[in-house]
Amino acid sequence: MLYDTEYPSPMGNLTIAGDGTSILGLWIEGQKYFLGTLPEKPERKDDLKVFQDTKDWLDRYFAGEKPGPGELPLAPIGGRFRQEVWKRLCKIPYGEVTTYGAIAKEIGELHGKKTMSAQAVGGAVGHNPISIIIPCHRVIGGDGSLTGYAGGLDKKCELLKLEGGIVYGKGKGLFYKNHNT
Repeated sequence: MLYDTEYPSPMGNLTIAGDGTSILGLWIEGQKYFLGTLPEKPERKDDLKVFQDTKDWLDRYFAGEKPGPGELPLAPIGGRFRQEVWKRLCKIPYGEVTTYGAIAKEIGELHGKKTMSAQAVGGAVGHNPISIIIPCHRVIGGDGSLTGYAGGLDKKCELLKLEGGIVYGKGKGLFYKNHNT
């Protein structure tokens, strides 16, 4: 049986889904692939401990604290390649970013390959079912550009700014700059 609950965040309502012990998804209202990895429709159940722990994590995150993904029992549903990408996303520190190409290179090296498609990594990043906690918003283009985000580029900008980054430009020409540079 799968369950869900809502969390009213500064970015709008978030839907959290789980199996009673682990978090299977967290989606921003209106996000692409909303509930897309779940094998069945969840039943509303607001009082699960795992949901309270997740809401506490989100409270701390939106208050500017730096909770880590490892503090929660995460169990995103996806194939082996996506799982590898999502695991790598969890290693990106709060307030820092990496690129699709860097992740592709790292995963390629793990498999003994010289190259791997940054586009394939982008597809896995875009299908991350646990937004914010598995920080796919911390992945940017090789030139510093803010490329797609399933929750919308405006939400990606908000999250990066919350973490101390600087976003500049307009429309589709948005770029990221670390606050230290």
